[in-house]
Amino acid sequence: MADFSIAAKPAVRPKNPNFSSGPCAKRPGFTLAALEGAALGRSHRAKGPKAKLAEVITRSKTILGMPADWRLGIVPASDTGAVEMALWSLLGARPVDVLAHESFSEAWATDVIKQLKLADARVIKADYGVLPDVSAIDFSHDVVLAWNGTTSGVRFSNGDFIPADREGLVIADSTSAAFAMDLPWDRLDVVTWSWQKVLGGEAGHGMLALSPRAVERLLTYKPSWPLPKIFRLTSGGKLSEGIFAGETINTPSMLCVEDALDGLRWAESVGGLQGLIARSEGNLKAIADWVEGNERVRFLAATPQTRSCTSICLVIAAPWFTALSAEAQAKAAKDVASLLEKENVALDAGAYRDAPPGLRIWGGATVETSDIAALLPWIDYAIDTVSAA
Repeated sequence: MADFSIAAKPAVRPKNPNFSSGPCAKRPGFTLAALEGAALGRSHRAKGPKAKLAEVITRSKTILGMPADWRLGIVPASDTGAVEMALWSLLGARPVDVLAHESFSEAWATDVIKQLKLADARVIKADYGVLPDVSAIDFSHDVVLAWNGTTSGVRFSNGDFIPADREGLVIADSTSAAFAMDLPWDRLDVVTWSWQKVLGGEAGHGMLALSPRAVERLLTYKPSWPLPKIFRLTSGGKLSEGIFAGETINTPSMLCVEDALDGLRWAESVGGLQGLIARSEGNLKAIADWVEGNERVRFLAATPQTRSCTSICLVIAAPWFTALSAEAQAKAAKDVASLLEKENVALDAGAYRDAPPGLRIWGGATVETSDIAALLPWIDYAIDTVSAA
């Protein structure tokens, strides 16, 4: 039985129970009517469809406050494709430091060490819930990191640890950070994300942003390994400028393009980047206020300044839960997530499979704080119900 008073079953449910960390909730008020202008049945190389692709790029750059001399392109295979393009196209010219503190950054470390087989590479690792030791980074090396750990709920709060006069490139997987956090463009060289995170777009398309330093690397360094067509950013020793003007390497979904444009227009309507950040931070605050003094849960992120405002990861801290074996904890956490789904109050809210058992609540800008507030008593109820089972 539970060792504290049992929470009553709440009477109010979230209006939107979609708290998945990707693909994420659509913007408030979204209907399929928003996609009626999609250039379906058209070649993406035709004038009109190509203009829509270019519009995604220009609106994204403007909202994010990206420097004018950066290039931004739409690339295949979501954020994963964008990161892989950067790794395979840019690495090998210098030693590499990879920061690994959750599953996706660990995957990049695996690619660098085992797939690219870079001999002069090292991994600076940290457990879930904390960031790697940034004082160990050698910025004469290229650096690969995840700005926000989608599976750990831990983020870098600023770029002060990155020197402005660094010699190497900094490649930042920012898929769950872009449009919800201020990115320090002057301290980064490659930034990647996908459409299906903060703006609630559809999956399959990635965004690759390159600083002038990254472009210079592309033009002056040729990897020793062959590059498949979908990774090639240069041709004949020159940058493939068309990629950064809406000429995609492979065929995009024009339905997804229309959806991306809808999300970008909505972002502008709520105040652009600062409005998006305020919405996400408001969701984090609602959860932080609830966690404070709550004996059932705590944040996975050990330090308040590093808590993500998008992929908000929680672990169960109730005494009955912490007394369980690791296997029993994993089952109990899944039972909590299953109960939330059965009650249709939080769908896809379980922790990532490689993360510590718990819950992961998406708090990106498309999620209404009122829905977060309605969900929280249900988490109390679900934990208590599982404890009494």
